[in-house]
Amino acid sequence: MDTTRRVEDTTRTDEDTTRTVEETTGTVDAGLLSPVWATVGDPLGDQAWVAAMLDVELALARAQARLGVVPPEALGPIEETIRSRPVEVVRLARRARGSANPVVELVRVLTEAVRRVDPAAAEYVHRGGTSQDILDSAAMLLAARALARTDVDLGRVAVALARLAAEHAGTPMAGRTLTQHAVPITFGLKAAGWLTLVLDASDRVRRVRESLPAQLGGAAGTLAAYQEYARLAGVDTAGHAADLSAAFSAELGLRDPEAPWHTVRTPLADLGWAVVAVTGGLGKFATDVLGMVRTEVAEVAEPGPEGAGASSAMPQKRNPVLATMLVSAARQAPAHALVLGQSLLAEDERSPGGWQSEWQPLREALRLAEGAARTAAELAEGIEVFPDQLLRNLRLTGGAVVSERLNAALAPVLGKAAAKTLLADAARLAAAPGHTFEDALAASPVLADASHTLTDGTKLSDLLDPANYLGASQELVERVLHRHRTRPVDQLGI
Repeated sequence: MDTTRRVEDTTRTDEDTTRTVEETTGTVDAGLLSPVWATVGDPLGDQAWVAAMLDVELALARAQARLGVVPPEALGPIEETIRSRPVEVVRLARRARGSANPVVELVRVLTEAVRRVDPAAAEYVHRGGTSQDILDSAAMLLAARALARTDVDLGRVAVALARLAAEHAGTPMAGRTLTQHAVPITFGLKAAGWLTLVLDASDRVRRVRESLPAQLGGAAGTLAAYQEYARLAGVDTAGHAADLSAAFSAELGLRDPEAPWHTVRTPLADLGWAVVAVTGGLGKFATDVLGMVRTEVAEVAEPGPEGAGASSAMPQKRNPVLATMLVSAARQAPAHALVLGQSLLAEDERSPGGWQSEWQPLREALRLAEGAARTAAELAEGIEVFPDQLLRNLRLTGGAVVSERLNAALAPVLGKAAAKTLLADAARLAAAPGHTFEDALAASPVLADASHTLTDGTKLSDLLDPANYLGASQELVERVLHRHRTRPVDQLGI
């Protein structure tokens, strides 16, 4: 670089430098450090937020035009300008520092753009609005869209898990508690547990999505400016606030709230919990998969093309990358939800700092939920199950996994305490090399003397077969599948 070029570079403004960086990279945030949502794209990026805020401004102008506050001839230029997306995102972000939110600068740019088309129409941009009305409504609009996409992928996960539960309703495997073999279960019951979490999350997502409100309150939640502009336009102000709120909400497809919620931040807390329900439920699914794909366990395998899950150092590895990304999302989401929950502590009629603290956590939370649902669908639809390995692992303890059953069968004969002692001693002996739990029991003189008096004459070998002690596993699977089959289909559009 020559001296002249170096001097020229030092005279660049921060704004020019930022624009150059954006043009060089092609994007602000592609998910490089959050791969769980990288393949989803970025429908929650800065461009999307600006577009949503412009959509809100248009919805306000349309609602006011419908009620006679904005003249019909002004609506066309406003709509035409908004559709042209006249706002340059990086410049907006830099200048938003002057007001601690992006709406003030957005309104200035939009007004100037409309003025170039029709000076008279520019007077009706953002008529009576306040920054929080625009940004909150845009946030709810984006959240509704994100939750809709998330629920579509949760539906895919549910279908795949229901198939696994049905196919493996009777496939025995070891149930584990505190990492150890406990009693036999079926893989179908495990899949039904995952399915329950997904259905619970989807139910939560739908309820929250349907309840997301538009925001229209004016400076301090009284809609005073909106009413004043209506009065100046010759519109009867009796009932105007309610009519405007209803028309505005309808334009956006959001719920019409009973009152403005500038510092009543329940919608943010609800969104945070919905995200935790999604990522946490899918994280439980992933956590179980991570345990089952261990080399020495090998009960399931992740799907993936050639090279999926590759290690940079160890050629033999096939890492469980899908489950890893799901656990990553589940670990991050509660921290974002915590900030959103703290939004309830909002001062007065507008919160300084509290409101601003919500935006990025909300975006990241929604990104994680959407990415997790898409990733979980890929995992659930392609997971490989190995029934022979499930059975092999179940039999590792030589029958000790059904000690609970033996205890119940022997207690009437030996007494509860004596039966438990016998089984514990047999388990300790079986832990030594060259011994099995069944052999230890067979060699016990106490059991030999009592075996002929077992309550129903069942053979010891039958009692020791784990496949004969699955409880109500299949019935429980069917109950979960019934819930899935009879669940209402979400009719909301994306």
